Amino acid sequence: MKIKFAETVEAEIVAFIVDEDGALPAEAKDLDAESSGLIGEALEGGRFTGKLGQQALVVMPKSASARRAVLIGGGKPAQRDSHTFERIGAEFVRAQQMSGFKSAGLFASSPQAAASLAAGAKLAAYRFDKYFTTLKDTDTPSLVELTLSTGDPTQAVEIFSSLEAEVEGTYFARDLVNMAPNDLYPESFARELGSLEDLGIEVSVLDESDMRKLGMGCLLGVGQGSDKDSQMVMMRWAGADDKDAAPIALVGKGVCFDTGGISIKPGAGMEDMRGDMGGAAAVSGAMKALALRKAKANVVGLVGLVENMPDGNAIKPGDVLTSASGQTVEVQNTDAEGRLVLADVLWYAQEHVKAKAIVDLATLTGAVVISLGHHHAGLFSSDDDMAGELTAAGLASGERVWRLPLGPEYDRLLKSKFADMRNIGGRAAGSITAAQFLKRFVGDETPWCHLDIAGVAWVEGEKAATDPAWGSGFGPRLLSRWIETNYED
Repeated sequence: MKIKFAETVEAEIVAFIVDEDGALPAEAKDLDAESSGLIGEALEGGRFTGKLGQQALVVMPKSASARRAVLIGGGKPAQRDSHTFERIGAEFVRAQQMSGFKSAGLFASSPQAAASLAAGAKLAAYRFDKYFTTLKDTDTPSLVELTLSTGDPTQAVEIFSSLEAEVEGTYFARDLVNMAPNDLYPESFARELGSLEDLGIEVSVLDESDMRKLGMGCLLGVGQGSDKDSQMVMMRWAGADDKDAAPIALVGKGVCFDTGGISIKPGAGMEDMRGDMGGAAAVSGAMKALALRKAKANVVGLVGLVENMPDGNAIKPGDVLTSASGQTVEVQNTDAEGRLVLADVLWYAQEHVKAKAIVDLATLTGAVVISLGHHHAGLFSSDDDMAGELTAAGLASGERVWRLPLGPEYDRLLKSKFADMRNIGGRAAGSITAAQFLKRFVGDETPWCHLDIAGVAWVEGEKAATDPAWGSGFGPRLLSRWIETNYED
């Protein structure tokens, strides 16, 4: 959907934000008398009160330039913030995108409000129709253009440019998560990321022989049961004035399909494991967002891409793998594979990228869903300042996180009889012991944070209007906002 900003609006649908229990907006009063009168009647009868989430549709007279008018509940003015305006923009698009009309205009109170309305609208306009072949015109959105009316369109464009970059990154992450696993496997994922070179991102790929030379026995072990070769992709954005300054590293788990391996998952719901590369998608989308908005920071995105399959060459419970760090891991459950992938990629971020701070994202544990549901990602960190920064960025971006503990009492649960550690810690505190496992592969001198996004990377059922597809694309907005606030020159 095309987004425009202008002082005036000419569209088939015009929309006005109404304060809760408030009067007719001034923009509606400026219409011709007949149109203004019809809109006013919508405030006098029925149950529309301007409460947040309400909408009222008005059929305009034939003499009017617009065909429809929509009154949108704006709630109480003192309680409106950027998230409220995003919600309003998203719910408006969700309600009107199948209306049969092509253009809409929405009146905003300020350039900042206009930009937030536009961001919400664009998030809601996302569609993933790649595999449908028989869609009728009535099955697809008719709305192709949205104009936001504001007194300073130039300022609104400037504010929106950064938000739009984050939304484009979210779109990219959503596309990757939603793709079918026969289309998105390690090598094809790597090819998808090659498109980022057009934005100025340097993309390089390590294949299995490269990783074998580096001793990445954990990552390669996970992928050895698949006939698809594993890959590690590095995306480098050098936006700081000092291009050689130590970068931030974003690390993503990219299990393109997870059967569980020999410890195979139940059949019901296994198709959702197409999304087990949500961490890699988040990192990829974040890198796109950073490049689109020309972020003034050096950032490296690293994604470990594998398939976890149960053929005769697959790793078995009881196998011992040697990681790139030299530490050995007893595999007690082959379905605890994401941490094995991340172990080697985290080591690479520290030893070869020389990152000054590391954030990893992974759809790592079902336990975090039990803890936090589908509204927060789990945050684990060795650095209080970094945890605070990411928490604040989550609140600012709307991609919220909640900190959970780490500690030696949990670390002891990883003790193995046969190796330096085992890859599971038992039933209790599953998301915490997974984070403790990852911590062993990041030195104490490097600030590090792990985000378990298993509950937020995809969600079935009713969701917010800003999140219309199965894959949410969680991560790019959070990471972009964190870097912008704390690391840009």
